[in-house]
Amino acid sequence: MWEPNLLTLFVRNQIRVSLAMPILAAFLMAAIFTWTNWIAAVSWFGSYLTAQAIQYYLCHLYEQARKDNIQSRDWIGMLCASESLIAVCWVIPLFAYWETGNQAQHIFLVTITLAAIAARVLTAGNYMPVILAGTGIIAMATMTRCLMETGIVYNTLASVVVLAEIFFVQLVRRLQGTAQEMLVFKAEREALIGQLDGALSEAELARNKAEEANLAKSRFLATMSHELRTPLNAILGFSEILSKEMMGPHTVPVYKSYSDDIHYSGDYLLKLINDILDLSRIEANRNDLVIEPVDPCILAKESAELLSIQTTHKTQSVQFDFPSQPLRVMADNRALRQIWLNLLSNAVKFAPDGSKISISVRQKANGAVILSVADNGPGLHADELDVMRTAFVRGSYARKKAIDGAGLGLSIVSGLAELQEAELSMKANHPSGLIVALEFPPHKVLGTVRATLADANQSMPESQRRLIDMTSC
Repeated sequence: MWEPNLLTLFVRNQIRVSLAMPILAAFLMAAIFTWTNWIAAVSWFGSYLTAQAIQYYLCHLYEQARKDNIQSRDWIGMLCASESLIAVCWVIPLFAYWETGNQAQHIFLVTITLAAIAARVLTAGNYMPVILAGTGIIAMATMTRCLMETGIVYNTLASVVVLAEIFFVQLVRRLQGTAQEMLVFKAEREALIGQLDGALSEAELARNKAEEANLAKSRFLATMSHELRTPLNAILGFSEILSKEMMGPHTVPVYKSYSDDIHYSGDYLLKLINDILDLSRIEANRNDLVIEPVDPCILAKESAELLSIQTTHKTQSVQFDFPSQPLRVMADNRALRQIWLNLLSNAVKFAPDGSKISISVRQKANGAVILSVADNGPGLHADELDVMRTAFVRGSYARKKAIDGAGLGLSIVSGLAELQEAELSMKANHPSGLIVALEFPPHKVLGTVRATLADANQSMPESQRRLIDMTSC
């Protein structure tokens, strides 16, 4: 399986280094010219270039055959034959231009052939049949030429050539094993990548289906507001009449307790439905906002006033920390009010009796405005901060103490904040409290002068107010 890949590696190496071996051949041609006439030198160089060109042409044909998915073992024979032809060209000078008694020339020619062997080993891509077809011929011819002479120098040269050939062959055998392992790993990697691509495609398809199902769910709930709220409002109205005995006292006292339970349960269910509908509208991108200059401090005070019954019942105090200068943010009045109410109701719910709840509005040096609510309740663990933005997720303390709630408050706040280009952050100091902050970027904040104009434009005609609102965005 790996043999065609090694042959391909050899072919590509020959195409890339097609100019390397001719440079060495040109160097040998210059040496031949010093020993004989230029015709012999150029003739030998021409024969070598012809052999090299034949191999280069075969390599290109092989690459084209691979692109056309033509596989044939004949390529091995043809490429080995071209390598043998190149090897014959390298050994011709050993016999055609060998000068008797010129030992320096003999050593030079042997050195050149050893260099040719090393170069072919480096560029053959660890493909053993080609290496043996080329370097084997060069080594055998060089050894034969040396043994035709007498003397220790020539015996030594013959031994060096043989040992070098053995060394290179053994080296290539080991490198070929490494190359085979790399090819196996490559095939396994490509198979894994193919499986991964298939799994990713399936996951993407499943995700798209889940998103479509979730969007359908959100759209369904967003359109069910009237149908769900109407009967609940009737239940709340009649249960309140029964609870307060507006139509006369109950003949059975326990009925008053039952009507109180009905009213409490209906009120809780209505709040839960409202939260689900708000979240569904956010997910369905149907929560249409009216962006206008809004005073976050006034909304915070109004929200705290709406929750004053709960804070009084738990003897909790609310502390405000607001800037002295007028401040406005470009936001939706109803959405920002709901954010304050959700954050404050969470703080009131989890903060202990007699504790203090801090509401802060401050402006950073870069112009951004941060709205925050802090309490000294049980807080959250650090690993719970990110998941609390997800719908229907509740903290460990709420689950452990069975505190009422569906885990929708922070997810609604996060969705409304994102729609208004604000960023929600939470800082948990478990078990000593929680700080939830909402940061409006500088371009959503009006300065002192523009905030004053925003107050003034409330008494202006509608056309003038729209003009001011457009220029403040």
